[in-house]
Amino acid sequence: MKLLSRILLLFLLFQVSLASTAQQPAPGLPVSNFRIRKMAVRGDSLLLDSVSIIPRSFSILQVDTGAYQIDYIRAVLKWKVRPETDTVIMTYRVFPYRLNAVAQRYNFDSVVNNVYVAPFEFNRNGVSENKSVFDFGSIQYNGSFGRALSFGNNQDAVVNSTFQLQLNGMLKDSIEIAAALTDNNIPIQPDGTTQQLNEFDQVFLQFKKRNWQLNLGDIDIRQNQMYFLNFYKRLQGISFQTSYQVAPSVKATTLVSGSIAKGKFNRNLIDRTTYPNLEGNQGPYRLTGANNEFFFIVLANTERVYLDGELLQRGEEQDYIINYNTAEITFMPRRLITKDSRIQVEFEYADRNYLNANLYGYQEISVNERLKFKVGAFTNSDAKNSQINQTLDARQKQFLFDIGDSISRALYPTVVRDSFASDKILYEKIYYTNGIVTDSFYRYSTDPSVAHYSLSFTDLGQGGGNYVPDFNGANGKVYRFVPPVSGVRQGRFEPVQILVTPKKQQLISFGTDYQIDKKNALKTEVAVSNNDANTFSSKDGGDDKGLAARVQYANTSLLSSARKLMLNSNIDYEFVQQKYKPLERLRYVEFSRDWGLPLTLAPATENIIRFSTQLKDKNAHALTY
Repeated sequence: MKLLSRILLLFLLFQVSLASTAQQPAPGLPVSNFRIRKMAVRGDSLLLDSVSIIPRSFSILQVDTGAYQIDYIRAVLKWKVRPETDTVIMTYRVFPYRLNAVAQRYNFDSVVNNVYVAPFEFNRNGVSENKSVFDFGSIQYNGSFGRALSFGNNQDAVVNSTFQLQLNGMLKDSIEIAAALTDNNIPIQPDGTTQQLNEFDQVFLQFKKRNWQLNLGDIDIRQNQMYFLNFYKRLQGISFQTSYQVAPSVKATTLVSGSIAKGKFNRNLIDRTTYPNLEGNQGPYRLTGANNEFFFIVLANTERVYLDGELLQRGEEQDYIINYNTAEITFMPRRLITKDSRIQVEFEYADRNYLNANLYGYQEISVNERLKFKVGAFTNSDAKNSQINQTLDARQKQFLFDIGDSISRALYPTVVRDSFASDKILYEKIYYTNGIVTDSFYRYSTDPSVAHYSLSFTDLGQGGGNYVPDFNGANGKVYRFVPPVSGVRQGRFEPVQILVTPKKQQLISFGTDYQIDKKNALKTEVAVSNNDANTFSSKDGGDDKGLAARVQYANTSLLSSARKLMLNSNIDYEFVQQKYKPLERLRYVEFSRDWGLPLTLAPATENIIRFSTQLKDKNAHALTY
């Protein structure tokens, strides 16, 4: 048997030599796919060939098939049990090519390493191997960047761009960063038909580290720690907040903010006095600005709509929808509007007559968790020399100086002498005597000898003017004078322009909270406001300041330990001067109705004393007076 095996081994070696000779065929002859190879046993795997092996054609002389595993595609052998011999002889057949070969004209590395600017790849979750221009390291980021070209048969080609980027992670090992950058070159507000809004343009950057926080860009500030200094503002600027330990028993919190205001606060009332046809009218209802503006943009998500004292929810499946671009509110069928409905809308709107700046600071000091001091200061002012949408000449500035704080008289005449032309709407000036006083008005005319005046009219509301529209077939809008009746104006239009005055509002408030003991607590707050309705004029400046104060005392007594019967008593006194001007609504929305007062109140000095007591047991049964 040993002799027979030796003869067989010599025969196989002879075949290997023949196969190696056959692998170099004469030109024009076919190449055989049969292989006989003698390889040394090295390592745990062997690379058999450069092409793929035909399955079930592989075998090793004197080696069991369970001792190895073959990857036929890659032509790789892996030993499960290494043979005792140093070399093995194997036979197999091959395909003419490698089945998983990669076909490419250029190597990727040869391209990416020879470009000046590599493209930015989003949605890579901060992979550090990204060697593009924007490399945020370990910070998580995602977003999108797009360009769009739109054109039509009746419009020019327009290029639109969108950009979104969100960042979240740690700078080094201690500072947390969060950012949201969104830009869309379409200057419109989001649609107010849903409950959740995604704004088109936003730049927000936040840094945090243990006890401090820095916000940059589009920021929202909500102040509700103090009674007289309570507001919510959408701003563009910077805010910094920090908490720190002054002493072992003294803690402090500081917040400072400086920004450019994105809008101004206003409040509208919709009832039978403003809309006589309220019954069954679901809208739309147009909002008006603080200066009787009719065309403005409401800042998204700043509106608060109350119906009969209840705060409503925005959305087509909720209570109302709002068009921020036209400032119109429409109520959904689930909220039927009747003649007795009381609708109150609070909102911020884009006011771009002057550059408007906000400064705000808040400081709180807590001593032994029992005594707390609070002080807050806020200032909002229009830069009278930085006009944006409204441009004033020297005569108009002098006019605003002369009227002082009576801004309801800021109606500047818009009557201009003009040359006659047949395609112009011109007026003649008519003089008349009304009893004792001689007055004048303007009447539309086509007579070249008397039609010398060009007028532009403003809608001042019913009863605010002496002119009404006159539909006489002229090529343009014409207005007709209607004489007053018993001194009451009968029209709503007047040939004037409403000039918006630059304003300044300042408020500072001081407060203390003192927990006397477990049963008694005392709170006090004093606020001073300074409201200048016209910074162009120094007239009427002595009555711009107002004072407000409030004192609250609360007592809690345990009447029965077994039943946990508690008696809670509260008494507070509030004083508000007539000239005090809060930043927003001071009290709850139904305060006037609870006291039998009209919804619109003229400013007055107020003294309010409140007392309440409540008896409550362990089962949450309560009796309150």
